[in-house]
Amino acid sequence: MTRAEPVSGAEPVTRAEPVTRAEPVTPVDVTVVGLDAAGAPPHPALAPVLAAAGLVVGAARHLAAVPVPADADTVTLGPLAPALRRLAEAVDAGVPAVVLASGDPGLFGIVRRLRAAGLPLRVVPAVSSVAAAFARVGLPWDGAAVVTAHGRDPRTAVNACRALPLVAVLTAPGAGAAELGAGLIGWSRRLLVAEHLGTAAERIRAVSAEQATAETWADPHVLLSVADSGPAGSGPTDAGSAGADPGTVGGMRVDNQPAAAPAGGWALPESRYAHRDSMITKSEVRALVVARLRPRLGRLIWDIGAGSGSVGIECALLGAAVLAVEQDPEAGVTIRANAAAHAVHVRLVTGRAPAALAGLPEPDAVFVGGGGVDVLAAVVARRPERVVLTLAAVDRVAPSVGLLRAAGYTVEGSQLSAARLTDLPGGSIRLAATNPVVVLTGERP
Repeated sequence: MTRAEPVSGAEPVTRAEPVTRAEPVTPVDVTVVGLDAAGAPPHPALAPVLAAAGLVVGAARHLAAVPVPADADTVTLGPLAPALRRLAEAVDAGVPAVVLASGDPGLFGIVRRLRAAGLPLRVVPAVSSVAAAFARVGLPWDGAAVVTAHGRDPRTAVNACRALPLVAVLTAPGAGAAELGAGLIGWSRRLLVAEHLGTAAERIRAVSAEQATAETWADPHVLLSVADSGPAGSGPTDAGSAGADPGTVGGMRVDNQPAAAPAGGWALPESRYAHRDSMITKSEVRALVVARLRPRLGRLIWDIGAGSGSVGIECALLGAAVLAVEQDPEAGVTIRANAAAHAVHVRLVTGRAPAALAGLPEPDAVFVGGGGVDVLAAVVARRPERVVLTLAAVDRVAPSVGLLRAAGYTVEGSQLSAARLTDLPGGSIRLAATNPVVVLTGERP
């Protein structure tokens, strides 16, 4: 996998003295060479730079895989700080240095850390583990999102998989297919797990989220999450015939920007959504609500009392994972139709809040578009970062503010009163008022 191996222990080197030169020298680039994750021979550029190297840095398996010169110093990657220090000394002394990495070292790899350390670099990439995994299963990935669970909160990777139809995840011990699969139960996803890529032990299996949690997976491995248009299989299979084509399940954008701002914008007019009896959040209100929810890739939004689903759908258009909770089954049909029309994935939970909220995954932000104080109380009990609610009845404002403040939230509120241009007979224009709405936002410190 394209990252430094977190191997504990002391830093083994063949010579203890620092790399020095007696006379002033011109600093040289550090050459970072990727070893092919698909198992192909090393790039031809490796041989000459390795032969001239005075310092070679890499994981133990990388150092064992290439002919390191006998007179070169070596640093086996464990803690990265000692390797960075030795590399800086080599650059200053004009000693050629080589760093070995997996696949494309610029893809969630060591290039970022070397650049942050101010080292001058020349990078020779190879096939990355992500590219190799997609190639092995025969899927196009020009519209895929690539995220990492290594060294960061795995919830971000889980929410990316919940929100988008095609995601590659660079996993880590404790944040692999089993843990990510547990977070994807309830979402229609097929998981393709690629282990030991480029080795004789290479194995790729297609499993459901539930099946992934019951397995033990070799580290490192790559997880591909694919929106599944059909039922999951009954057991692990050879991935050669298992992955659903992401082009057939919706949500794949032609501009290859799965988490970019939607090309058609947001705060869309009500006419862009199927709805009944004007049961839809008006576009002027929706603009503020979506802004307050702060949807983006890696966040989970609850839309409670979803109605037409317009708020949740626009959050999904901005890259967030969305759970829509709606008690009316007929409205649920409308929500599904609207989500499909906008080519986004929204998970629908049919039931009456607050009971329907039990067991749902923890949200980052919640929109309460329907329900009473008991629903709001159940929401704040889950401690999301932000809670946004709309109120048409003025007498509900004070109890809601009090409940949010008692739970430790800082509360802001606005009343929105929009008046829309309306044509009159004879070519005149008037302003037609919409019903005023109070928008409350609670933010947890």
